[in-house]
Amino acid sequence: MQRLRQSLGDSCKLPEPSSTPTLIAVSGLPGSGKSHFCRQLAGYLAFPILESDVMRRALNPTPTHSRAESERLFRACYALIEDLLRKGISVIFDATNLVEHHREQLCRIADNTETKLILVRVEAPPEVVQQRLRGRLAGIDQADNSNADWDVYQRMSKTAQRIRRNHFAVDTSRDIMPVINKIVREVNR
Repeated sequence: MQRLRQSLGDSCKLPEPSSTPTLIAVSGLPGSGKSHFCRQLAGYLAFPILESDVMRRALNPTPTHSRAESERLFRACYALIEDLLRKGISVIFDATNLVEHHREQLCRIADNTETKLILVRVEAPPEVVQQRLRGRLAGIDQADNSNADWDVYQRMSKTAQRIRRNHFAVDTSRDIMPVINKIVREVNR
């Protein structure tokens, strides 16, 4: 867990603890705009972002994306999230979170820590995603930490499950500010 905490980086100074922390769990396919959305949201909330792509490389400098590697990664992510929430630190979790079972684990963590949980589904039209993923391969966005490509997108799209709980939905090919404003209001409620 220490390596993951360090992956938050020196520039990510943890905010002051809150008596009512919030867990914002962001879900979406590769290239949907999750990380961009999370960075924009963090600019209004000053919550640290736990980005699964960064944390994967913190645990595995040459990731294989194997099932065992992913299970280890998410166990460590969940432990870090729970630890931060117990300390009163709100968190934005940037991961695909495509399977209901994984989202339910986040719900249990929120329940166990008496934390407000906000679920967000991020999406974009496939043609926009494909263009973004081509740009990713070309290294256009220096802040992009993922190495998922169109093949990964297509494979993962077959396993994505509908979010059963109340959640916010945002299409990142459009203006994301209305959803960011709604989430900020929900956090401050």
